[in-house]
Amino acid sequence: MARVKVNLPETFLFSIEMPVRITDLNYGGHLGNDALLSLLHEARVQFLRHVGLTEFDPATGRGTIMADVAIEYKGEGFYGDVLHIQMAADDLSKYGFDVVYRVRTQAGREIARAKTGMLMFDYKARKLQLLGEEVAGRLRGEAG
Repeated sequence: MARVKVNLPETFLFSIEMPVRITDLNYGGHLGNDALLSLLHEARVQFLRHVGLTEFDPATGRGTIMADVAIEYKGEGFYGDVLHIQMAADDLSKYGFDVVYRVRTQAGREIARAKTGMLMFDYKARKLQLLGEEVAGRLRGEAG
């Protein structure tokens, strides 16, 4: 069986710290896969805000939509761990980009690597939108 491999960029544009909550644990007593995906969602919303984007703007009906997700688990997370989540945009294309994540504990132990494929989307028209060079520049961390 082929394993998922998430390639990390050399640098990250944004990072956030988030605690593992008691409700994030599964029956094995460690961070559940569903909880990790939810934590990545929160981290992504903050990353998008950092670069001036949103998942959904009710005024315009535009935002982003997740096309795919891949998670490569590297270790367990436990209650009391503070996760350090680093993010960068990668693989920019005509309609979207990937958000790449590296998740480590406060002690530096790697928990996971992940990638979410994001597309620019018009929710009113139910159609993809062009990424645009100005937005692409912000995702690359270029001053604008």
